Amino acid sequence: MLKLLSWLTGHAPSRRPARRGLVAVWAAACLWLPAATLWGATFTATLDRSTMTLGETVTLSLTFTGGEPQTVPTPPASPNLRIDYVGPSSQVSIINGQVNSIVTHNFTVTPRQAGDFTIPALTAEVGRERLHTEPLSLKVLQPGAPPPEAVNSGSQLAFLRLVLPKKEIYFGELLVAELQLYLRSEVRNISQFHLPGLNAEGCNVGKLVQGNQRQARLGNSAYNVIPVMTTLKPVKTGSITVGPVTASVVVQIASQNRRRGIFGEDFPDWFPGFGGGEQKQLSLATEKEELQVLPLPTENVPAGFNGAVGSFTMAASAGPTNLTAGDPITLHVRISGRGALDSLALPDLGGWRDFKTYPPTTKVETTDPLGLQGTKTFEEVVVPQSADVKALPAISFSFFDPDQKSYRTLTQPPVALVVRPGAAAPTPTVVAANARAGQDAPPPTQDIVHIKPRLGMVAQIAPPLVQQPWFLALQAVPVVAWLSALLWRRRAELLANNPRLRRRRQVAQIVRQGLVELRQQATDKKSDEFFATLFRLLQEQLGERLDLPATAITEAVIEEHLRPRGVPEANLAALHELFQTCNLARYAPIKSSQELAAIIPKVEAVLRDLQGVKL
Repeated sequence: MLKLLSWLTGHAPSRRPARRGLVAVWAAACLWLPAATLWGATFTATLDRSTMTLGETVTLSLTFTGGEPQTVPTPPASPNLRIDYVGPSSQVSIINGQVNSIVTHNFTVTPRQAGDFTIPALTAEVGRERLHTEPLSLKVLQPGAPPPEAVNSGSQLAFLRLVLPKKEIYFGELLVAELQLYLRSEVRNISQFHLPGLNAEGCNVGKLVQGNQRQARLGNSAYNVIPVMTTLKPVKTGSITVGPVTASVVVQIASQNRRRGIFGEDFPDWFPGFGGGEQKQLSLATEKEELQVLPLPTENVPAGFNGAVGSFTMAASAGPTNLTAGDPITLHVRISGRGALDSLALPDLGGWRDFKTYPPTTKVETTDPLGLQGTKTFEEVVVPQSADVKALPAISFSFFDPDQKSYRTLTQPPVALVVRPGAAAPTPTVVAANARAGQDAPPPTQDIVHIKPRLGMVAQIAPPLVQQPWFLALQAVPVVAWLSALLWRRRAELLANNPRLRRRRQVAQIVRQGLVELRQQATDKKSDEFFATLFRLLQEQLGERLDLPATAITEAVIEEHLRPRGVPEANLAALHELFQTCNLARYAPIKSSQELAAIIPKVEAVLRDLQGVKL
């Protein structure tokens, strides 16, 4: 080393050429070291374990040694694997004077179902190299419910139980299923509770609602029970399998290590500042349950039955009852009880021949978090057409009671009416005679054209057709026609493969024609037709934006669909105002042409705003 220092400081002039060569070699080695490190970069992908239980998560690590990638590769999306990026970590090692950097990008992998999965090979660019990893295999096992003897003895730290109140229900009946999470008293806290949902093929599953926590004792252990409830509505008959339900949870329990004070005393784990705890990730599962769905009886089915299943009561009222023919009557029908309130519908009032009926509006008010109990109110406007009407017909509602296992029909008696004759309509003016007289008038005779005594100015002969611009342009007509036919065919195929686009175009055409009809009806002072057309345009436009049938659109979509989707309040207020105007017009029709015409700009603005809102 001393000799090397003397060479570098110039104390041996006789060896200067050799000293210069050594300095050059040393400088080249320093410049080559980063390049060698970069050229030796590696890229590997690993899983912290290759076998897991459904409900757990594994860590996918992408490790880069000797360099960093230009962009971090992301594993491709999979319908049954959820992959979330956690973040990077890095470290630097120096071995024998060589600097080596390691950068690791971590992902969490959460499977949604049991089975064998493959994470494909990934590619990344590090410097000038293109590196690849090997595919990774992951085996996900179905978790099993603990045996009954282990549950009853209280040896389980946590477990999940599925409870069905009964094993036989009727088609269309709502059943409350309860998931019970049992946590032994040693569990101090829980986090990352992941419940994918209730697997019930052949049933419509409602929202999950957490119930009140309670305590239970199994064997020698005390448990805290957290219930989670949901509703099941079968959509087919026969045997249906509910579950198994899987979940994962991280529990915090008391640590096994005791902390000691300065005098050697033991502090309990729960003592503030001295206690400890450890976390455990658990995979939970329930046994599957068999549910038998019975068809509704085919005997003694009421004529007005439309599929309602549950237990209900009905009340009805109408007013005014003293009116003039052509005045509206508001009919209120309230159905209360337990069942699928959203799907309840009144029997068709098409048999009311002496009345003009309008589509009803509905409102549902529930009294429990699951929406099983409550009241559905129907409000419908009917108009007597003549003074011969003496009463509103009786109203009946039929449903199947699963508790009584029979059909029931609720009936409201007729409501007496006093209907006075309305004002006589003016007699239309007959103009057929004048029109006929005009048609019978003979056309005027033409005089004989006089022979021209002179030829007039002689015209110059035009150039040949091939030199005429219009003739050359005419040759392009077949090409333009072929291109037009091709574009038309492409457009027809696009509309055939895209029903949403086809419906959007149809609704746009309906709106344009409807606005023309509104202006004509406003000019003709046809109030009933005006508001009927206005309501139809709102139904068509909202149905197209929400992808719902137009006949299912009512004022309730503002709260049920538009507000949850973030539609601006100004648009909702304008739409609500139009619905209210349509409702008020049933009771107090607007007769003035100016008032009707003043509504059209508001309609155009609301429809234009709805077309621009992204839903």
